[in-house]
Amino acid sequence: MRHRPAPTRPALLALAFLLALGCRTAPRGAPGGEGAAAGQPVPADSGVGARTLIPGGFGTLRQDDVALHLQLEGVQVKAIPLDESIIRTLSPDSYRALRDLKESRRAAVASSARRNGLTRYNLWYVSYFGVAPEARFSPMEFIVTNSGRDFRPLDLVPLSSGFGEQRLKVRETQAALYIFDGELDASQPLTVRAETARNDEWRNILQRIERERALIRSRATENRSGR
Repeated sequence: MRHRPAPTRPALLALAFLLALGCRTAPRGAPGGEGAAAGQPVPADSGVGARTLIPGGFGTLRQDDVALHLQLEGVQVKAIPLDESIIRTLSPDSYRALRDLKESRRAAVASSARRNGLTRYNLWYVSYFGVAPEARFSPMEFIVTNSGRDFRPLDLVPLSSGFGEQRLKVRETQAALYIFDGELDASQPLTVRAETARNDEWRNILQRIERERALIRSRATENRSGR
């Protein structure tokens, strides 16, 4: 039987280096691995740890409790940041509705974020409700001031077929998902402007959200202990 020659020392060193390099490679889908290398944009709140993110299904707030309202000529505007840490304070049905809404437009939002060169993005729900005949609105004249910076929507994904017409009948609603840069931080005070209207009540809303978070943690603990 012919014996193969033993590997030389340089060959062994090269093999050891390749093995070590392979051990350090991140698995598929992990940060630094193939999933991250693909450059898929993610929501800015996706990095929130499981220990700090409150569980869903235990909130009691209504959508209007976490919404910013603005009054334009003939149009009422409602805006809600769709961060998980915020919408999980809502009642189960409201939370599920907004979560499913985000999920239903995930592909369109991710595609838009890629076109705008974003690795992280913030998503807001913005609706326009007509209170006068043939009322008009300008969807891109919506600015969020946060941490000393003005954030304008980089793009939007319409949720209603007539959104692009930018006009409303009486009692008609048009809505869209607004895509912002991931640097916008809804956990900090902010001001919203829509055309000539302004709302800076977010500081008070944050206090309401934080109180509800504390209650949710208590409810979730009681639910686990009662099992």
